[in-house]
Amino acid sequence: MLRRMAISEGGLLTDEIRCQVWPRLLNVNTEDLPPPPGPELRVDNKDYQQVLLDVRRSLRRFPPGMPLKEREDLQEQLIDIILQVLDRNRQLHYYQGYHDIVVTFLLVVGGPLATALVDKLSTHHLRDFMDPTMDNTKHILNYLMPIIELVNPMLYDFMQRAEVGTIFALSWLITWFGHVLSDFRHVVRLYDFFLACHPLMPIYFAAVIVLHREEDVFDCECDMASVHHLLSKIPQDLPYELLISRAGDLFVQFPPSELSREAALQHQAERTAASTFKDFELASTQQHPDMVLRRRFRHEPVLPEHGAKSVLTKPRTNRLVKLAVMGLTVALGAAALTIVKSALEWAPKFELQIFP
Repeated sequence: MLRRMAISEGGLLTDEIRCQVWPRLLNVNTEDLPPPPGPELRVDNKDYQQVLLDVRRSLRRFPPGMPLKEREDLQEQLIDIILQVLDRNRQLHYYQGYHDIVVTFLLVVGGPLATALVDKLSTHHLRDFMDPTMDNTKHILNYLMPIIELVNPMLYDFMQRAEVGTIFALSWLITWFGHVLSDFRHVVRLYDFFLACHPLMPIYFAAVIVLHREEDVFDCECDMASVHHLLSKIPQDLPYELLISRAGDLFVQFPPSELSREAALQHQAERTAASTFKDFELASTQQHPDMVLRRRFRHEPVLPEHGAKSVLTKPRTNRLVKLAVMGLTVALGAAALTIVKSALEWAPKFELQIFP
């Protein structure tokens, strides 16, 4: 029920509700929060200087007009949260842009709870971005163009001719759009959506942004510099609810398993965000999804007009239910399935408890 609320129009509406729902979506026990760190956390920490530089550059991520002392206090908390999560999970590696995600949780739920939520998020949804190399991040970016090709082959061909690649979407993906959106309301709305869904939902949302800007792309010169410059700047007046709906439709119609099911099996040494979902037990690290799709579509051609229309106007019957079920995080397991199945029995009472 909570996942459906987070996905549906408007999301969770207020930060007060998010403080109660986000921990449940991540299966974090709010009664067992990590203790505040001591000063020794920053001593001889290999990430401290880089984190300090990034946090000092994050002024625009704080509400306009916030008193200087309050902002400085929050920046100190932000540094401690990041270092504490990295200290608790030595296999994780800091990346520039990580602080954009952490500051969102800090502003919404406060320090102690933010630490617990970011800790869980970093070992699941963000796990791919926190490897020592960018291999897994590049692998996720490789899903962008196949999605575009399925929906709008003409746009895909134009972008291929321009050789624009997918690097324009890197900052979108690794910050969950927190770095590129100026309105905090839009950022937390997207976080509602992403927390309730599969870890790859941000790449589907990136795809629908590109698809939404089809006319702008076609108006560009067909070269890398022009198209990259256009796409790397996200308009701030996007129809977010419409794009969220379309991203959900695309995920249901073309789930990650469909994009990679023909790829060769190869188990990675460490579990990634993708591999923690059943959809990705057959995912490949050997072949790019676009190569797989091109081979499959030689046998299953998709007409441009019909393909685009069928995806973007697909009936939404039970879509929220499908997304909510498909978005179950690993930590929830079988118990979560039981909760979803019995939602009609306990939802009214539970809703009154959460939203008095």
